[in-house]
Amino acid sequence: MRVLLISANTETINMPTLPMGLGCVAAALEEAGHAVRFLDLMAVGSWRRLLEDALADPAPEIIGISIRNIDDQDSANPRFLLEEARSVVAHCKANARVPVVLGGAGNSIFPESVLDYTGADLGIQGEGEAAFVMLLERLAAGKVLDDVPGLYIRGRGLQAPRIFERPLDRLPLPAPDLFDARLADNPSYFLPVQTRRGCPLRCSYCSTPAIEGALIRQRSAKAVVASLAQWRAAGFRRIFFVDNVFNLPEGYARALCDRITAARLDIEWRGIIYPGRVSEALVRAMARAGCRDVSLGFESGFQPILDAMHKRFSLDEVRGTARLLADHGIGRMGFLLLGGPGETRETAVQSLTFADSLELETVKLTVGLRIYPDTALARTAVRDGVIAPDTDLLQPHFYISPGLEDWLRETVRTWMADRPHWLL
Repeated sequence: MRVLLISANTETINMPTLPMGLGCVAAALEEAGHAVRFLDLMAVGSWRRLLEDALADPAPEIIGISIRNIDDQDSANPRFLLEEARSVVAHCKANARVPVVLGGAGNSIFPESVLDYTGADLGIQGEGEAAFVMLLERLAAGKVLDDVPGLYIRGRGLQAPRIFERPLDRLPLPAPDLFDARLADNPSYFLPVQTRRGCPLRCSYCSTPAIEGALIRQRSAKAVVASLAQWRAAGFRRIFFVDNVFNLPEGYARALCDRITAARLDIEWRGIIYPGRVSEALVRAMARAGCRDVSLGFESGFQPILDAMHKRFSLDEVRGTARLLADHGIGRMGFLLLGGPGETRETAVQSLTFADSLELETVKLTVGLRIYPDTALARTAVRDGVIAPDTDLLQPHFYISPGLEDWLRETVRTWMADRPHWLL
């Protein structure tokens, strides 16, 4: 079939990114023999003319649209980001009488709500590589769709339970020619690379289980490095390993770093580190392999709040990890989430003081925790009367401990006044 794939994301929250997840779907469709046209709206100024051309000649037989961001997670002045995606869906439906299918991380968190809001026909929750291929097979054969995993039909709900592919090597990776080669020279872009999917840690506020599941599934280090070599040959040198916890499991992370070093890829990269269970051997291997910066999500400097967030590390472990990274020349961006359940003025000041003591290169502050469905935080928010049991969380709602919001924002502004490396 002729397939038009559209990445609807045009936001540069934190940094612009290549739509690698949709690229993986494109690779799977091409491997299955389908003709794919790929459209990244981030890479264009005005998308309407380009989309009109893509819908005209040759006309697609099905359209897939990736939904990445729902909102900007700013509790002070939240921006809801689905209007643009809804416009893209409406434009497609007005100019092509073919099914419009949604996918992507944002869609996986809110599969029914996003379908209803955008007016698309179908949506796939979870990994689209296998499910989208199966959907096309069923449509081409005129068969019912009730066995397509993770498929939602607008107005009819989930058709079959989603599946989690393992091992990930069964799923193809996209080739560099799918994207604009000029982005390799753009210092704002880092190539997103995912080596693992799923996270078993179940932090109280986290949406990852809804997107990727709770079981860690890996792509072989050999396959990852082979793909990196392709991208490096195409000119991409700046890499962002987007795994939720690059250091877990440690054996895999060390093996990957050792392969990168042995391959002499000459890359520099950043990743996301869980502050607990970080050994010096791993940090040394990361530095040798080209790691230059990490995101360190310690979230609080008060142990009971860490425990309430279901964090499985101590403040001493955070200190040790921060020190190890500094000793090996790796830059550190720390993250604080202030205002969650149990937060008081005293615990917030303790968190700010703790973050200050780590002497990190950058600290990112967030006031209020975005509430996602099917999380411990959502259940706490219902219990505490922050949201009703039937609240549609597609529109952003935040948990901020009662009476703290104004004080927290003023306190954060005061702390940031003479700390230019602290960011909101």
